[in-house]
Amino acid sequence: MLGLIVLLVGICIRSISMTLFIFFGTLLVGVGIAIGNVLLPVVVKEKFPQKFGLMTSVYSTSMGLFASLASGISIPLANDLKLGWEGALIVWGVPAIIAILVWILLLRLNPAKGNAVKSVSISANRIWRSPLAWKIALFMGFQSSLFYITMSWLPEILYNYGISRGTAGWLLSFTQIVGVPASFLVPILAGRLRSQVWIAFALGMCSIVGYGGLWMGSSYPIMIISIILIGIALGGNFPLALSYIGIRARNGNQAAELSGMAQSTGYILAAIGPILIGYLYDMTQVWTIPIITLIVISGVVMPFGMLSGRDEYV
Repeated sequence: MLGLIVLLVGICIRSISMTLFIFFGTLLVGVGIAIGNVLLPVVVKEKFPQKFGLMTSVYSTSMGLFASLASGISIPLANDLKLGWEGALIVWGVPAIIAILVWILLLRLNPAKGNAVKSVSISANRIWRSPLAWKIALFMGFQSSLFYITMSWLPEILYNYGISRGTAGWLLSFTQIVGVPASFLVPILAGRLRSQVWIAFALGMCSIVGYGGLWMGSSYPIMIISIILIGIALGGNFPLALSYIGIRARNGNQAAELSGMAQSTGYILAAIGPILIGYLYDMTQVWTIPIITLIVISGVVMPFGMLSGRDEYV
């Protein structure tokens, strides 16, 4: 509930056309998302321990569908409906309001009882010394970096290749839509297999070949094939990283510790990605070096994903 309220306040504040409000609102949005991201794998591990893969599929797929919708219709909301960028941003407060209402209902149906609330003793020292936990954290970080770089810069890359801004927005949406099947299937497969090494390898190859195709040139067929492969990789790697949090933990408490450690360190790493790519473009004024950097990051994601996929616990 707290995460959703902070998220909603951030969305409202960053729709105000002043630099201070844009940055402060975005900060609050990040805090709200971070709370939800860390807690959802824990909730799933606690409530659905035997169906962790399936439930991870359900919520990660829902995230992908709504994200693709937002990418596709934000520009039409701003331009065609004359809402401007401020109105197009604040529209996305509506899903947050709906989610808040759902959680209010859940709280009323399942009121917290005093003896049900347990303080979790943080054995963070063990988690922070676990080599497997660090592999998961680095996999989470580098794959998240690819995701945020793609969401931030793919439309600009496509626009530079001669695609209109509106079409570039829809192609970004298409990138996320084609990843939905992978987002649904990967956690289910991961939950049924003792080792997820080959899943990580296949997704890694899709990423490398996809960004490689984007680097090769602006041919429209190659561009579409590249976007499809990138979408599959991004759609599969994120839920795979979330699955590792549950699969590699023995219980809910351990999942909470691993989720906090992996996502906090991972997202610090991920936050560097979009800034780095923007800086490289500013330095070179061409997209060649930034896209090569994406290929290199893809080459780093794959081994960390494979190492995290070995059949062992943190």
